[in-house]
Parts: sequence; C-alpha cells; structure tokens
Amino acid sequence: MKRPLILAATLLAVGGFGTLGLTGAPAVSAQTAAAQVATAQSATFAVENMTCALCPVTVKKAMEQVNGVQSVRIDFAAKTATVVFDPAVTSVEAIAAASTDAGYPAAVRG
Repeated sequence: MKRPLILAATLLAVGGFGTLGLTGAPAVSAQTAAAQVATAQSATFAVENMTCALCPVTVKKAMEQVNGVQSVRIDFAAKTATVVFDPAVTSVEAIAAASTDAGYPAAVRG
C-alpha cells in the first residue's frame, strides 16, 4: 500500500522540480527553433541502389553525419531520401557525396 503513495509522491516531486528548473528556457528554445526553420531547406534525393532493409539505415546514417543536416527521411518504396538542412552550413552536393561514399549514389530530384 505504501509503494503507490511513494511512487506518486516521487512523480509529483520530480514533475515539480522539472517545472521550476525550466522557467524561461522554452522561450529561448522556441526562438532558436524558429530561426532554424526559417533558414532550413529541403531536398529530395533519388537513391536507386537501396535493395534491402539495411540500405535505408546506411543511407540515413551517412546523410545525418553531414554537418548542417537537421533530418533525413527515407522512403524505401520510392527509393528516395528527403533531407532538411541548413544551406549556410552544407550543400546538396555534400549530402549526395556522403551517400555515394557509403555505397549508395544519390542524385537530387528535380
């Protein structure tokens, strides 16, 4: 009987401290996220050599390692990779080269 009460008290305490410790931080995070979204670009790459379940994982990891890449979404059925990136930091050529270097040549779709 005491265990549920202790668990509930712990959750309330952790939740309360978490709220107290984060005052003011969300506004800064929201501004930073808004600035990143404003400068981000998206490009879709054709990656024809993806033939097995491990291929998309390899392509995604290779593209994510490029500085400036914010997210990578792979569509295995369409054999594409959609990348959101900061054009001030990287380029579509660098992202395509990372995939090519991993063994999966990528070309920007028009």
